[in-house]
This record gives sequence, structure tokens and C-alpha cells, in this order.
Amino acid sequence: MTPHPVLRTHQLSHTYADGRRALDGVTFTVGDGECAALVGPNGAGKTTLFLRLCGVLSGKPGQASVGGLDPADPAQRKKLPETVGVVFQNPDDQLFSPTVLDDVAFGPLNLGATADEARAAAGDALKAVGLADAGGRVPFHLSGGERRRAALAGVLAMRPAVLLLDEPTMFLDPRGRRELIELLRDLPGTKLIATHDLDLVLDLCPRVLVLDGGRLAADGPAAELLADADLMGRHGLEVPYRLRG
Repeated sequence: MTPHPVLRTHQLSHTYADGRRALDGVTFTVGDGECAALVGPNGAGKTTLFLRLCGVLSGKPGQASVGGLDPADPAQRKKLPETVGVVFQNPDDQLFSPTVLDDVAFGPLNLGATADEARAAAGDALKAVGLADAGGRVPFHLSGGERRRAALAGVLAMRPAVLLLDEPTMFLDPRGRRELIELLRDLPGTKLIATHDLDLVLDLCPRVLVLDGGRLAADGPAAELLADADLMGRHGLEVPYRLRG
């Protein structure tokens, strides 16, 4: 059992309306301040798990807890934005305002901050992600890496204790990828990162959870599990180059 768990699932399952079972009895905990990776092939259930944890998808109460809140309980779900932030695969899904500053300030405003407080929080978040001078720009005029950092700033402005990051390095060039890894390394709080970038896992996450077919197949030290060629092969993954003998 993880000491002081901030994320907890217990026999978490999810079946879509078409009958497809995306999650099947997933149980794990993630501790306060821990950075863990969630890996697995396409269709493993990683994004569905995130959507359940942040309350976007409804489910059975008692199967998940995020910062002490049950995402399946309507009253508790309303409080989740104060506790958990999600950065999705495509930053364009999260950027919609006329300027970057407006976009990043939107979350704090929704949490009840005054306009001045929201702008201050947005400015701090943009500075944290290296976009201090981008507040007046149009979001869709940013580069791919800048848009990803702007989306992350929108989450950080709400000061969540838990970050869920879905494929954070997708479509980034090598420089943008390195910059994002350094940024994530310095961020406080609890982080669960769903990714196919196994080198990122080795750089950031001491622990890895392997999800396949909606089930948790393995959970343990990242360097140990990712070096296990049989385990990786069974679950549609490959041993990272730096771990190959």
C-alpha cells in the first residue's frame, strides 16, 4: 500500500454504451508527491482511466478517489477542479479564448477568483511554463510546443495538487520535448503521466504501471519493468534503447 495515497482506485471498471469494456478491475494507489507513469498499447484504457479520475465519465461510486474526492459522486465531482488538473493529448482541445492570458485565467475565474486574482494566477502559470511574454498572443498562433505549454499553464493556474498528463510529449520536436521534461521535473505535486514515450518515463518516473486490455498488468520500478523484454513484448511495448543489453 502506497503511504499517504492521493490517487486511489479499487476494482475500477468502465463499460461504454456500445458494450466495449475499457477498464476491468483496475486497482492501484499513487502517493503524495509521487510521479508515476501509465504505459500500454493503444486501446489499453489509459485515456478512459483519466476521464474517470477527473469525473468526465460517470461511474460507480467507491471505485476511485482523487485527493479524497470520489469522481463518481456528483457533489464531490464539483470540487475536483480545485484538486486535479488534466492536460489532454491535443492542446487544441483546451485552448479556446481570444488570447493566451484569457485562456489561462479562465480556470481561476471559474473557481471564484476575482479578475485581478485570475490574471495574477495566469501570469504566474505562464511564467512557470516559459511563456511569460505570450499572454497577448492568439493561442492558435503558437507553435505546437508552445500550445502544449499554454494548456499546461491553464491547469497550473488552478494550483491543483494532482496532475494527469496524457501523452505530454506527443508531436513535440526534440527541443520542445527536452524543455517539457525539464518543466515537468520541476513541478510540485502528484503526477500520473500516460505516455508511449518510455524514455520520458525513465527521465521522470521512478514507478510505472502497465495497462493492457483495461487491466493492470504490472506495477513496479520503471527501470526494472521497462527492461523486461518478455513483459514489454506481451503488452505491445518495446524495451527502451538505453536499457537494451
